[in-house]
Amino acid sequence: MHRESGSPRRDWQRVVEEQGLVFGTPARYSSGQARPYWDESVHYVFDMDEILSVEADVELLHSMCLDAVDNVVLTERYADFGIPEWVWPHIAESWRRRDPHLYGRFDLRYDGKSPAKLLEYNADTPTSLLEAAVVQWHWKTDVFEVDDQWNSIHERLVERWAEIAGSLPSNELYFTWSSADPTGEDHITTSYLQETAAEAGLDTVGLAIEEIGWDPLLKRFVDLEEAPMNTIVKLYPWEWVVDEEFGRHAVESLPQTLWVEPLWKMLLSNKALLAILWENYPGHPNLLPAFLDDPGLLTEYVRKPKLGREGANVRIVAPGYETETGGVYGAEGFVYQAFDPLPEFDGYRPALGAWIVGDNAAGLGIRETAGLVTDDGAAFVPHRIPES
Repeated sequence: MHRESGSPRRDWQRVVEEQGLVFGTPARYSSGQARPYWDESVHYVFDMDEILSVEADVELLHSMCLDAVDNVVLTERYADFGIPEWVWPHIAESWRRRDPHLYGRFDLRYDGKSPAKLLEYNADTPTSLLEAAVVQWHWKTDVFEVDDQWNSIHERLVERWAEIAGSLPSNELYFTWSSADPTGEDHITTSYLQETAAEAGLDTVGLAIEEIGWDPLLKRFVDLEEAPMNTIVKLYPWEWVVDEEFGRHAVESLPQTLWVEPLWKMLLSNKALLAILWENYPGHPNLLPAFLDDPGLLTEYVRKPKLGREGANVRIVAPGYETETGGVYGAEGFVYQAFDPLPEFDGYRPALGAWIVGDNAAGLGIRETAGLVTDDGAAFVPHRIPES
């Protein structure tokens, strides 16, 4: 694994915009100056053996996460996740029904020398999808035509829709995002997911979440034409849903209206999962020690809010590394994870985002930053696997 520099393609901005990448506030260089969010002036290079190793790690982590859900439901440990009590039985029902899941993104520490380590699991509303699935593939094809890339994300999404179609209430899917997102990233991501579902033969409709209605007489969700909405694919976190007025309708009308990702993914998108995994698999080579609500025996650690996003409200306690990011999260409690800084390449630290689609590892996206925390100032950079 190493980092290489190169010349961006001529007119690259127009190219990536035509591929749908029209959102994103600038990232930041180590100097603090604005950096393109999509940065093809650098990329990472992997041997196939490294990719196969990470792929195996990801599928193992995924199976461990599913076992963790089963364990939490069985022992009713929902309070550790800060989830409102009224939601608990509905999570259990969603899990026992095996409400279908689509995809997720594992954020990993990997240096090419030791096993990948789980930093967190974006299991409910993962983004950077279009960049990983489409934009970097076209970059590789244009610039390194004969090389490979760990990237079957698009094909696996189409296959996954076909697999779960029979488990959905109808062939019509609504794709929803919040129009309050100032970047437009959520809208683009759901539009791309909508495209993959349409390719699988499903009927799709796009609708902002603010435009979804509730029929109080028939007790069902309806669209702008008052037509019933039987399956809704959302890019809106479950913890926000259950905290809002319509959230009780969303939870209590399951499975009449089915939501993707399913309600049971509340347990996987919560960083309390990290501590549960460490309890279940102490010393596992793909995990870092992690504890709920206090650092335990850890003297060097990262404190993460259970429901934090984009690196907000993260505190690092380690000699010479002390730092804390701002934000609005933390009232729900914290998880303390052993501090293991991301590896450094040319002054930048890459976090590997390994995608799982269904139950299969599907590809890789990389975001790098000059700092210790991968936040909204990180840039997305492509990767390749040289022809052997």
